[in-house]
Amino acid sequence: MDSQRKQTGTGRLKTKCLCILLLFPVACGIIFVRSFDETVSGWRSYKDVERWMEKDFSLDTRRFKRFEGTLPPPRTPEETFKLKSGIYIDAAIFAKEVLNRIDPSYQAQIVVLFIGRGANHYVCSLKKDGKIFIMDYGTPYKTMIGVHGPFSSLEEYRLFFEKNHPTIKNVQAITYLR
Repeated sequence: MDSQRKQTGTGRLKTKCLCILLLFPVACGIIFVRSFDETVSGWRSYKDVERWMEKDFSLDTRRFKRFEGTLPPPRTPEETFKLKSGIYIDAAIFAKEVLNRIDPSYQAQIVVLFIGRGANHYVCSLKKDGKIFIMDYGTPYKTMIGVHGPFSSLEEYRLFFEKNHPTIKNVQAITYLR
């Protein structure tokens, strides 16, 4: 009987110790999160960026409403990664930087669509197999979120944008941001 109590007591002690060891880092506020540089260095293609944007990135609706019709101060890619949120310009800058780190042959660039009424929209283009693909995140319009393409030109993307955007049916101009 005493040996059963000792074994049961030992089992409880082991369980408590294990719980303490597992919960200690959380209780101390230590959460092991990979940094921007560590994460990006493990990505091998635009598909990895697409997966992160789909899974981890979300629209910052407060920021979107606050800067509607204007260009806000853009966030750095590191800040966008840390916050896991942003708006169109933040997503475009993040994608451009990361894509060019992963593979400079993507020739990632920011594309601006001039909408009028003081509003513009920013996306990121990348080249693959001689074609243009567009990464569009940081928008509230579900039909526009994602990687679109392949396109032969920005003009072809403009037509796709006008056809699929739920409210914008006329883009005044489209060009690469210099």
